[in-house]
Amino acid sequence: MSDETRSGDLPLFLHWQKFLLWLLPKTGRFPRSVRFTLQQRIDNAALDVLEGILAARYRRDRTRYLDSVSLGIDRLQVMLRITHQLGHLDHRGYEYAAKQLDEAGRMTGGWLKYEGRCR
Repeated sequence: MSDETRSGDLPLFLHWQKFLLWLLPKTGRFPRSVRFTLQQRIDNAALDVLEGILAARYRRDRTRYLDSVSLGIDRLQVMLRITHQLGHLDHRGYEYAAKQLDEAGRMTGGWLKYEGRCR
């Protein structure tokens, strides 16, 4: 069984992992002038979201971690919009990222709703 299709992996985790595999090489090509500002902040925020997804999977108080994941996704949306407006991310890349972030936000929201019903 491949790493990507292990039955225990959450759809949100798999989605985010795929997004990271696309995002990190993109930000790695940002110019030096934004390497220690936008690139580093985007990469760290994206990795923080991944850590939040994993924490939510294994912790009891999932809503706290899912709220953090949701905030991280919102932060990334803003930073990637700015990156696009500055010309460091082309229109196609920005459109793809926006769709992926929207989908991750929907998945996170669905998980939060589920957790609210399970209390």
